[in-house]
Amino acid sequence: MTTLLYLIPAALLLGLLGLIAFLWALRSGQFDDLDGAAHRILFDDEPGPSQRPREDDPT
Repeated sequence: MTTLLYLIPAALLLGLLGLIAFLWALRSGQFDDLDGAAHRILFDDEPGPSQRPREDDPT
């Protein structure tokens, strides 16, 4: 019975910390673009400067 006196406040504290972390993530924009990463994997990246062929390259 005395363990409930420790476990109930600990559970409430952890729940409150989880709620605060969720609200922080919501306000910082973590959930703004849910489909962006799923669509980004389907398209090729733009070629960078090291991937572009040189103009004086005979190949």
